[in-house]
Amino acid sequence: MWTSFAALALFAHSTAAQGNMLRFACSQLVVDRVDPLVNPGMIYTPHLHQIVGGNSFSITMDPTNHDLPAKSTCTSCSFKEDLSNYWTAVMFFKHKNGTYKRVPQVGNGGPQGKLVNKGGLDVYYIPSGKVTAFKKGFRMLAGNAAETNPSKVAKGNICHRCWTSPNEDQFVGSAPCTGTDTVDIPADPKCKMIRQTIIFPTCWDGKNLDSPDHKSHVAYGQGSGANGGGACPSTHPVKLPQIMYELMWNVTTFADKSLWPTDGSSPFVYSMNVGGPAAHGDYVFGWKDNSLQLAMDKNCNLNRDCPAAGLHASQPAEYNACTVPQQAPEEVDGWLKALPLGDKAVKA
Repeated sequence: MWTSFAALALFAHSTAAQGNMLRFACSQLVVDRVDPLVNPGMIYTPHLHQIVGGNSFSITMDPTNHDLPAKSTCTSCSFKEDLSNYWTAVMFFKHKNGTYKRVPQVGNGGPQGKLVNKGGLDVYYIPSGKVTAFKKGFRMLAGNAAETNPSKVAKGNICHRCWTSPNEDQFVGSAPCTGTDTVDIPADPKCKMIRQTIIFPTCWDGKNLDSPDHKSHVAYGQGSGANGGGACPSTHPVKLPQIMYELMWNVTTFADKSLWPTDGSSPFVYSMNVGGPAAHGDYVFGWKDNSLQLAMDKNCNLNRDCPAAGLHASQPAEYNACTVPQQAPEEVDGWLKALPLGDKAVKA
């Protein structure tokens, strides 16, 4: 128990040192084989994503004419003013017979309290001193969907935690991407859940809203982890709020090792058919007006109304109800004969 309290204190201290932060739930808008950032205009993209946020999400989303706040009529995130889109790859369990099943997700507990999600993920905006909110049309990517070498991935930015508690509300470990967290996806029957963390760069060149690789216009500052980001390099001098995704993959029903592959391969892979080093997240900014800048300036906190910035936190029934149909229709639930790669996925 003392270890748990110490872990909570450590994380609370590391974030409190940066001032207040936004931490809120985003339920699943859709699970779909589209990617308007990397593969704009394409359906049945190379791998499957889970998408959250504003319901104007589409296969193109040209930043010159796609105004997310204006085009969206609802958001699957709890702040009504946030019509941004956030997405990640999908985790699958690989059965020894060669079939696959999407790993279910749950909301996240932690030192700041439980968040209610219907699938999806939790989003953090962590400031460090005075920060400049993202501009209209801004977008970026964290991680590399093709990476297979964990030594080439900074564990302080992309990591996984073996969550040994059967309840997401019972906090396990310490601050994100520290301690025994790993770049690889844990493969241990003791894991009841696997918490995935993706931390985005916090430094911007101040000029480009995007770049050809969706990364070069931003950079990580000094240090790593969920601390709001350290000092920025001269090439990217503008300090941004630190965005962090947290996802809770519930692997409880897959703990029986007799179901695992017998060839020694991991029972858990992302939708690219690759493990933890390929974890990645996509972000397209879509907050209304200057609400995010005000939220950072006025020290808005966690998942609560913040009148000083005009933020309104909705109830789960409202944001859970915001969904869109697949634009690349295919099976994504139940046991699948193969991962959704290339041809449409079909039931086993």
